[in-house]
Amino acid sequence: MSNRSDDEWRAVLTPQQFAVLRQKGTEPPGSGEYTSTFDAGIYGCGACGAPLYKSSTKFDAHCGWPAFYEALPGAVRRIEDRSLGMDRTEIVCSKCASHLGHVFRGEGFATPTDERHCVNSISLKLAKE
Repeated sequence: MSNRSDDEWRAVLTPQQFAVLRQKGTEPPGSGEYTSTFDAGIYGCGACGAPLYKSSTKFDAHCGWPAFYEALPGAVRRIEDRSLGMDRTEIVCSKCASHLGHVFRGEGFATPTDERHCVNSISLKLAKE
């Protein structure tokens, strides 16, 4: 896990990236670069570049944010999140602990895991194949 200070993160991230990745913000639905992108490649962490998701696990959930049904093994860490009066599961990058989004289960999507990793586009960087 990264031991960077907030000042060090601010030096390498845009203010928008810092707000989402380090302060657990959320970008407005439908506004992200990767919401409707289905190019082949690997999605990495927008903060540290660690590989997180294969493009083959991305699906259109019509939720306003990129959706994946499965992360690369060990790439994300799940954290119980009871903020905003809800029980949710936050996902963060295993390498640098940057906020990615949340995981939702049992929504009935036709995916192998019945999970939706709802990830902020600004938390991602696509390395196209």
